[in-house]
Amino acid sequence: MSDESMPNAMRPIYTAVVALTDAVCAAHLNDAYASLGRRMALALCRKMPSPLAGGAAAAWAAGILFALGQTNLLFNAVGTPHMTADALAAACGVSKSDAAARAARIREALGMRLLDHRWMLEPPGEARARRTPPPRSRR
Repeated sequence: MSDESMPNAMRPIYTAVVALTDAVCAAHLNDAYASLGRRMALALCRKMPSPLAGGAAAAWAAGILFALGQTNLLFNAVGTPHMTADALAAACGVSKSDAAARAARIREALGMRLLDHRWMLEPPGEARARRTPPPRSRR
């Protein structure tokens, strides 16, 4: 998704939000989350009207990572990476309730659902596994 179609008025907001998501991802998550965070911020900035136009950048950054975390089961201790919702909100410098509220608005604006393939991380080797047919059974 190119940022060429982003309204000029949204560019500073995008830059501020992405600086925060990138910093949190570098410290606590991974590059895949950072990439999805940038893509989601861009999608939200292109919405008319953009939900990111009002409110603090930290709250929207938290909402983006919270929404991605919910979709990718970040809060499930079995997966990797893993963070609690409280820890993610604290890393973004906002309350958990603020992060959750922004995430709900984001999910609504983007029509997201649990395990939404558009916003899923792709585990290493997953793309190769999809292209390779399963072995035939011998009977």
